[in-house]
Amino acid sequence: MSPADRREQFAAEARSERPDLALLCLLVAAEADPELDERVMDWAQIELDRLAGMLPYGLRGARAWASAVTELLGGRLGFHGTPADYGRLSSSLLHEVLRRRRGLPILLSVVWMEVARRAGAPVYGLGLPGHFVVGFGDPEEGVVVDPFAGGASLGAGPAELASGPRTPAGTPAIVLRILGNIRAWASTRPEQSGVALWSLDLSLLLPSHPAALRYERARLLVERGSFQEGAVALDAYADVVAAIDADAASRIHAEAASARALLN
Repeated sequence: MSPADRREQFAAEARSERPDLALLCLLVAAEADPELDERVMDWAQIELDRLAGMLPYGLRGARAWASAVTELLGGRLGFHGTPADYGRLSSSLLHEVLRRRRGLPILLSVVWMEVARRAGAPVYGLGLPGHFVVGFGDPEEGVVVDPFAGGASLGAGPAELASGPRTPAGTPAIVLRILGNIRAWASTRPEQSGVALWSLDLSLLLPSHPAALRYERARLLVERGSFQEGAVALDAYADVVAAIDADAASRIHAEAASARALLN
């Protein structure tokens, strides 16, 4: 499958009625890893199925599910995260997280959720400020665990859990957050601006995303030397902004003119 076909598949899946979180994560990973072909994608899905099959039958209740999934993934199999994982792009790629059993909190949470879901657990993701965790059972009363810490129970949890509603994160929102992590990783590495660009491209294919990402992408194009393409994108974004902030639109149009000047 060509890169263009994969992006079409990503866009279609993200907009489907029940998007497949694992598939979307693998399509994200395919942008980063040219070795990730259909065979590897199939392996990753089969591995998630295999792990789900290792869970006991007949589990009932949030606490029993949380305990069983944590004992399997965090205990027997050793899935967890370390501070060093924040410095690796592979920590945001699902097939690598399955292979290494290491990753960022949100990717480890994807593993927890996808394994538990396949086994029939009432499971969901919770996006806290600066961290991502997994809940079992009723969102307001269920058990919350931290896959980055090997599945340690949060109990009453941090202040974010105690003070705010536990709103499960939807699949597109999870993927958008993963792409944001990838972009943050690339932003500190100028030689990885291509990674930042494809993460923005995929973010803009999601059904809901911050409009400011279009501006970020336009500026990145200019930084990468695509002056004309970046200028066109800046002008297009300025036209959208003009309806709510004429001064900001003027500044962005001026940025576009400056980008075009670099062509001379």
